[in-house]
Order: sequence, then structure tokens, then C-alpha cells
Amino acid sequence: MEVETPAPHRPQQPCKNDGATPTQPGQSGRSACARPLRNPLVVVNFVLMVIGSAGGPLLLRAYFLKGGARKWLSSSLQTAGFPLLLVPLFLSFTRRRRRGDNDDDTPFFLMTPRLLAASAAIGLLTGLDDLLYAYGLAYLPVSTSSILISTQLAFTAAFALLLVRQRFTAFSVNAVALLSAGAAMLGMNAAGDRPAGVSTAQYGAGFAMTLAAAALYGLILPVMELCQARHAARAGAAAVTYTLVIEMQLVIGLTATIFSVLGMLANNDFQAIPGEARDFGLGRSGYYLLLAGSAATYQCFFLGTIGAVFFGSALLAGVIMTVIIPVAEVLAVMFFHEPFNGNKGVALALSLWGFVSYFYGEVQTSKAHRQSDKPLNDAERLEP
Repeated sequence: MEVETPAPHRPQQPCKNDGATPTQPGQSGRSACARPLRNPLVVVNFVLMVIGSAGGPLLLRAYFLKGGARKWLSSSLQTAGFPLLLVPLFLSFTRRRRRGDNDDDTPFFLMTPRLLAASAAIGLLTGLDDLLYAYGLAYLPVSTSSILISTQLAFTAAFALLLVRQRFTAFSVNAVALLSAGAAMLGMNAAGDRPAGVSTAQYGAGFAMTLAAAALYGLILPVMELCQARHAARAGAAAVTYTLVIEMQLVIGLTATIFSVLGMLANNDFQAIPGEARDFGLGRSGYYLLLAGSAATYQCFFLGTIGAVFFGSALLAGVIMTVIIPVAEVLAVMFFHEPFNGNKGVALALSLWGFVSYFYGEVQTSKAHRQSDKPLNDAERLEP
């Protein structure tokens, strides 16, 4: 988690640094970017995404099932764990300062004002996305919500094409079509898995809100990638390293939480929390433990996601989120005894088929680039 200051002469093309091996003056951008991604942090980020994607929806759904009803509060839980990021940032600062012979001029934060403003804007979008997702999960089973959220891969692919010029293949198009078909199948069976006590109008609103959340997050991921590319291309800016990515997530989490807290104030959520805790199905202690656990679990998800964007691409993050869907499905059936009918099974199969199609296409593309001795590097993929 090291951060190197910019080299005197930057490469012509922007290139993300992995935080461990700096690009030296005179070293080509291609060689730096084409290096295999064998950093252990890649595995760490994948594990964080698995924990957050599988555990977060279950905890948030448990909040509503056990008596919770505050949409703005549940929205804030998805980003309120951002202070946890100060721990790795402090460790990185201590290491950088030690390497600089305890130089008092070593900055704690490395973000430029422009990147700070961009991260804050992404934070506002994330806050809105969290609210849409929380609203949907209040009325939908986890299994249905997870399949709907998987459509974000289609939206991510479309926005990545527009914003970061992500190249499409026949496999990518097939994946988008299959995911869209899966969501359509769920829509045709809208009343089949409506939870008890949820009206048809509430179910429909939750369905629409969840799809809107998937679309908005499909926009957020390429925007993150674009911000990193623009920063890497800017002369005199610090290298885009994992530490800088964590700083971005800190600002995103802070801004999104402020957005949700303002909604809580307007909705009188803070006054309602003590009463909600008293009547909660798991007891007062269980209530607060559930809130804290949700905040920590979702922070794992967001940190893993922005790490996946850093080490790979926005589409890679979307694909990982999609492949974790079966885990959430199984856990929802196990813990909440949710119905899993034939339509859901077909929709899940279509989602997994879409993932396999995309992954196979990426493997074939990577093999073709290796054979032509022209690997697809970050500089080409992230050119702003």
C-alpha cells in the first residue's frame, strides 16, 4: 500500500500504478501496465466484495423483517462505515513517512482538489443509489433483489462503452441480452413472490427502485474508472495507487453518508431510533449490533468494488458482483425461507449464463491479444 511521488518524466499514456512497483523515468507505460495482476490485494478485494455482496443484503433485509422501517437509516448504513478506512490510510502514511526519513512534509492525503470534487460528486450519486436500493429491499425478497441488481452488468457495459470506450464483443452483447431477459422474467412473475404484508403497489415500487439502483450503479462504476484515468493523465499529479483509491472511497463514503443523514434529519429518523430499537425483533442489543454489522459489511463491499475497478475495470467489478448472486440466493433461502420458484430459477440461470458468456469472451480476447503480442493494457482501456 505504498504511494510513490510522481516521476520527473511521466509516460505519454496514463497508467495506473499498482502501489507496489512505481513507474521509473524512461520506463514505457505499456510495460508497466501489461504486468500480470498478481498482487495479493487483488484477492483481498475479491474477498471483500464476496463478504459485502453476500452479507450486506441479508443484514439489511433482516432489519426490515425484524421490525425496522426507516429507509433513510438503512440507506446511511451502506456507507456509514467509511471511518474504518482511516486505519489503512494511517498505516500507509506512517510507512511513507518512515521511508522519507520522518519528513514532516509528508502529506496524509494525496488527493488533488479536482479528484476530491469528483469523488464527492460520485458520493452524492452513491447516496441516491443507496436510498433506491434500501427502498427496494424493504419490499422485495433478497433473492429477487439480487437477480435484479445483477442487471447492473448490462448498464455498466453500456456506460463503460460511452465513458471509457470499453470495447464490446459478441459475448458482451450476449451477456447483456441474457441479463435483461432474466430481469424481464422476474417482472412477468411480479406477484408470485410478494412477501406477506407487502401490497402490489409497494412490490411494484420496490421492483422499479431496485432496477433504478442497478442502472445508477452501472453508471457509477465507469465514472470511477474515468476519474482514475483522468487523474493518471494529468501532469504533476500523484500516481494512481491503491492508497489513492482508498482515499477516493473515503470521500465517496463521507459524502454519501452526509446525503443520507440529511434525509434522516428531515424524516425524524434519529428520534425514531430508540423506539424502533425497543420494539425490534432481535432486542435492543441485537438492533444496534445489526446496524453496526451492516455498516461494516457494506464498507467491505464498496472498498472491494473500487479496488476491482483499480486493478481491473468497471466491467470486472460488475462481473464479480454478478457471479456472487448464487451465494446471496442460497443464503436468503436458508435464513429467510424465501420461495424460489421456477421463474426465479430460470432468471438465475440466465444471469449465470450471461456471466459465463462475458467471462469466456474476456478470456478469448485476452488470448487473442497475447497471440498478437499486443496486450490490452490499462493505458489503452482507460484513455480518457
